[in-house]
Formats: sequence, structure tokens, C-alpha cells
Amino acid sequence: MSILKVGVIGTGGIAGLHLQAYADNPRVQIVAVADMNAQRAQSVADQWGAARAYSDPAELLADPEVQAVSICTWNNTHAQFAIEAIKAGKHVLVEKPMSRTYAEAQELESVVDAHDRVLQVGFVRRHSANCRVLKSFIDEGELGEIYYAKASVIRRMGNPGGWFADKEIAGGGPLIDIGVHVIDLAWYLMGSPRAVSVSANSYSKLGNRSHITTMPRYKVADYDPTKNTVEDMVNAVIRFDNGASLLVDASYSLHAVEDSLAVSVFGDKGGAELEPSLRIATEKHQTVLNVTPQLSSSTFNLTDGFSTEIENFVGTCLGEAESVAPAWHGAEIMKILDAVYESAALGREVTLSSP
Repeated sequence: MSILKVGVIGTGGIAGLHLQAYADNPRVQIVAVADMNAQRAQSVADQWGAARAYSDPAELLADPEVQAVSICTWNNTHAQFAIEAIKAGKHVLVEKPMSRTYAEAQELESVVDAHDRVLQVGFVRRHSANCRVLKSFIDEGELGEIYYAKASVIRRMGNPGGWFADKEIAGGGPLIDIGVHVIDLAWYLMGSPRAVSVSANSYSKLGNRSHITTMPRYKVADYDPTKNTVEDMVNAVIRFDNGASLLVDASYSLHAVEDSLAVSVFGDKGGAELEPSLRIATEKHQTVLNVTPQLSSSTFNLTDGFSTEIENFVGTCLGEAESVAPAWHGAEIMKILDAVYESAALGREVTLSSP
């Protein structure tokens, strides 16, 4: 059995999910971990049985035993480390978003095109059972031509602070952090069409809302309520080259009655809700039907998602599979996100150029 020897750059919470999925995969050997905090790197390496711990990612990328890497760092180093890894001859699984900007994504994509290495983007929600099942229905034509979709992720009070609230590091706020998940899901299920125009709005009205004490929330280690340079919420209409359109909204902070996450797609033969749970609407024998596929979990399952994502990455690196989330997908999503921010800043619709 072929074994893929991997290293992980970054040891935050998302890295733990990668490491667990790698540890559970019989075709993987975790050989190295890197983090700028040397003590933490060593502790994580010990926890997962990695032979080496580095305080400099460059040292991990120079390790000849490492064949593939997961990049689980802050957004501002995703493209940089991915480029360095590809040039060092490593296969790469880079967490979403693949970069802070479309320009960074283009640079990374060009490096990938020039090297015979795998670059997979960490769109983990594509890999959960509900998405895999719905995609199979769509690919078999059960929903017909997908011409409209909606993607929404609303947090009432969910700004994590720290680097998430620093535009220079994160690239933006809820749009690029959590909105990217639902936009990508809808776009992927629509068949990955090319975006041609975007009309968007962005609002910064509520801020961090640290004065609210009745609703606990996730806060990062470097949380500072006085620092926030990202938006509260964004909404947008995205039009594609095949005539389809996508309606989007995403928020960290909004006076909504509850948190919510929803992804829906609509075709000329049927439609479907992917989130919060998978349901398919169709018609048979002059009758409208709602169909609920029987799955072990009809909603997004974190363990299942990362396990399947890592299996797809490993199989692609070993030449046995095709990546579900190749570099150009990540770059196209960044093109869309950039256009949303640009349209909101200009106060008008923007037109996107062809690739």
C-alpha cells in the first residue's frame, strides 16, 4: 500500500482537524509539524507522533521526507506558504480561503500550473455526505438546469476578534471567513460557472459588540474588542456566464432573531435545500414531491467532511483520484469575493473579465 508522508504548517484549531483526519487514514504518515511557537510545535508533534517539529515553515518545506503539506495558518500566509511548498516539490492542501485577494490567488494558480504538484483548496463542506449526495443527483440531471441559488450564513453576534477582525491579516470579515463556505457550496453545485458581474452592499454598523454579555461566543486567543477593521455583513447578487444567478448574504453581527445557515439551488426539473438539512423538491406524475434522502447525517458533519477531504487529497497526491477542489476553483471563488468587496466599495455593479 502506498503511503503519503505529510507535514502540517500551523497548529491552531483547524490544524487539529487535519491532523485527526490524517491520523485516521491508513495511507498517511504524519512526519513533521511547523509552528512559529517552537514549544507548541513540539507539543503537537508529540501528540500526533510526528518525528520532527519546526519553528520555521521553511525548514519543514526543506525536509526531503515530507511529500505533502496542509497549510493551516492565518489567511495572510496561505498563498505565500502554498507557493513556497509547490516550488519545494510538495503537494498542498491549503485551508480556505486560498488567499486574501484574487491577485494572490492568480499568482498561486500560475505557480501550480508550472509545476507537476497537487494544489487542493480546503472547501471541506463539499466533502460531507449531504453535499456528495446532492451533487450526484445534479450530475445525473435530476434537477435539470440549475439557474438560481441562494447562500446565506448569519451570525447574530459572532465576530471572533483577533486576527479574524484584522482586514490586513484575514482579507475581510464574514464574507471571506464564513460566507466563502456557502458561496462555494452553491457555486460548486451550480456546476462552477464563471462569474460575469456582481452587485453588492457591505455594512459596518454594529462592530464587535463586546458590551453584550448574555450571549457567549467563540473568541480567538488574541481577542481584543477594541480592534476591528472588517465588515459586519455583506449581501450580493452574482451573475454567471450561463445566465444563472446567486443571491448571497453573510454576517458576523446582525440584529437577527437567530443564527442561520442555508444553501439552496433551483433547476428547471427540481430544487434542493442542502443546508440546514438535505431536502429535494421535484415533481412526478403531475404531483409535487419533497424528497428527503436517508443519510447517516443529513446536515454537515465535521468529522465526515474532513475525513473525506483528506482521503480525496491523499488519493489525488498518489495519482489515484481527481481533486474535488482544484486550484482554479479556489481562484474563481477569490475572484468573486474580490468583486463583492469592490462592488460594495464603489456602490455599483462591477463586471468581471474573462480568465
